[in-house]
Amino acid sequence: MKILLVDDSRAIAMVTTARLESYGHEVRHAINGQTAIDLFQAERFDLVLMDIEMPGMNGFETTTRIRALEGNEPWAWTPIIFVTATDSDTNLVTAIEAGGDDFISKSSPEGVLQAKMKAMSRIAALRSRLAQANGKLQDQANRDGLTGLLNRRAMDLRIDHLWELAIQHGSSFSLLMIDVDNFKKYNDHYGHQAGDECLCAVATCIDQVAEQVNRDQMVPGAFAARYGGEEFTMVLPEAAPGVHVGVALAVVESVAALNIPHDWNANWGKVTVSVGAACIAQAGGPVNLVFRAADELLYRAKESGRNRHEAN
Repeated sequence: MKILLVDDSRAIAMVTTARLESYGHEVRHAINGQTAIDLFQAERFDLVLMDIEMPGMNGFETTTRIRALEGNEPWAWTPIIFVTATDSDTNLVTAIEAGGDDFISKSSPEGVLQAKMKAMSRIAALRSRLAQANGKLQDQANRDGLTGLLNRRAMDLRIDHLWELAIQHGSSFSLLMIDVDNFKKYNDHYGHQAGDECLCAVATCIDQVAEQVNRDQMVPGAFAARYGGEEFTMVLPEAAPGVHVGVALAVVESVAALNIPHDWNANWGKVTVSVGAACIAQAGGPVNLVFRAADELLYRAKESGRNRHEAN
């Protein structure tokens, strides 16, 4: 385990650290409550051993502040054991009320400390598995069930955050609206299962373009999402002027290169997309401004023959 030891006595901390390290644990020492809070914010710990009597901020207040940092997520709960020379009933009650999980005397025998560390190790392992499972569930909740791209809700949340950052930094913001050409005709002609497969292939293609943009460091943070139906988006936060035009062209060409047959797509004979690529040079106002601009450009691409992009 990785343990945060909070104790104002360097001598006691050295002895306790040596004991814990002999059990195979990693120990970080905080000399006071504020240092403990700073370390807790900066690093992830499996267990906190908290002294009660410390000058300034005592162990109870430190624990209350640490619990406030964790929020209400059960998988974020880090076990805290109070370690003190005065194991009175009053201290025990106060410790639990402050958010502590256990209580041990500094004079406890070696075997007691070692047994508690074994128990905490089992809890740490369970917390780790719970956190991993929650991470998977959270990711699934943010993903479109068909294509695997971010879903509309997750996209909206991320865009709102990025838009606010762009406003704060006075930076640009680019958005691509991408629509599969004549998709209803595709569904009617080839069937809904083929339509789903088509959408998955197009989504993968768009996502690969976004990943390439990230790898080339043209736009760190670029991502694709399913907007709804046969419509997709790609977000290019803080993209340099003109970058959105090249990315839009790459999307059009990459999807066409899939060569998915589509006999009812005008004269193209294969699946294509139309793209509206909007860039707001300096973010400001409501975020729907960039959506409205991209929508208008997408409509223009459709009206101009499809399988093309229009950009401002």
